[in-house]
Amino acid sequence: MGKTGRDWTQIYSIYGMDDWQTPVFLLLHAIVFSSLSVLFLIYFNPICAFFESLFPSVPCGATRFAAGFTGSVTALSALCLFFAAGNIFYSAVSLHWDMAQRMVTAVNDWSTVKHALDVGCGRGILLNAVAMQLKKEGSSGRVVGLDRRKTTVSTLRTAGMEGVQEYVTCREGDARRLPFADNYFDVVVSAVFLHTVGKELGRTTAAAAAERMRVVGEVVRVLKPGGVGVVWDLVHVPEYVQRLRELKMEDVWVSESVTAFMVSSHIVSFRKPSQHVVGFGEVRLDWRFNNIC
Repeated sequence: MGKTGRDWTQIYSIYGMDDWQTPVFLLLHAIVFSSLSVLFLIYFNPICAFFESLFPSVPCGATRFAAGFTGSVTALSALCLFFAAGNIFYSAVSLHWDMAQRMVTAVNDWSTVKHALDVGCGRGILLNAVAMQLKKEGSSGRVVGLDRRKTTVSTLRTAGMEGVQEYVTCREGDARRLPFADNYFDVVVSAVFLHTVGKELGRTTAAAAAERMRVVGEVVRVLKPGGVGVVWDLVHVPEYVQRLRELKMEDVWVSESVTAFMVSSHIVSFRKPSQHVVGFGEVRLDWRFNNIC
């Protein structure tokens, strides 16, 4: 990973977190379980006496074992919850930034990129990484951030804080029906977004998998022949790789596994062939595409 000279406090001060409720929820439960384990340690003998009064027929050794076991379980649970909260926070801030830097290196020459797209841009960590790369290379290109939520104001604010607002524009839309013309973008990227598509149908259902594959097909559709796609996502990466091969993508590459949000994640990069034939299940759509930049 490239050295960016930033620590997590700098990244968090600009981008914050999209889902801060989850680590806070885990942290609060970790504190509760920690408190319980401390109470079991401090008041071990009174707790044993209390158990013995409730179950007088049970041997003393059994009640002490039950109290000790319960205290151990609460302490272990607290450690697991602290770790989970820390990993999710790290994944959403520091790791997200580092992986964004890694993703931009998958494109060999940013100076020739005129149009780039970030699918599911959120608060703009990857979006701005692309914009900074365009600025660094002296490109006249721009990057479009697409998200299904109304995050335009906060996303453009982060671009302004990074000094790349002239390279960034945002649109609200559905990744399953990208509102862009065929063969338009030189580069399409996406970070920890695709696995969320179709989750209302159940993460492991065939219907949800079909929705995710539809997004992969849309990414291929809007890429120019010779264009590069780079996706960082969780759990379902083998599905994406299989679909990309079905669509006859070239140079499909999968990174080593990186633990993110408590599960395995990978970066997948690929190139659309210069002479691309529409693959099975890939639908061409006639979009009216005006003034995205």
